[in-house]
Amino acid sequence: MDRSKIVAIITGVISIILAVAYLLLVTILDFRGEMLPAPQSQLPVSMPLQQLGTANLTLRVH
Repeated sequence: MDRSKIVAIITGVISIILAVAYLLLVTILDFRGEMLPAPQSQLPVSMPLQQLGTANLTLRVH
């Protein structure tokens, strides 16, 4: 067997191993259940950021 054929076989084996590992990882992650977003009501919002979001900014630059 020449060198290019051996490299092609090794590359193919590595590709198959990576594909099987990826499928196993996806299967394991899928068993964890449905992905739900984080509840918005429990996220902490600091007071200064809250005031900036609701304030009416009327700053004048001279």
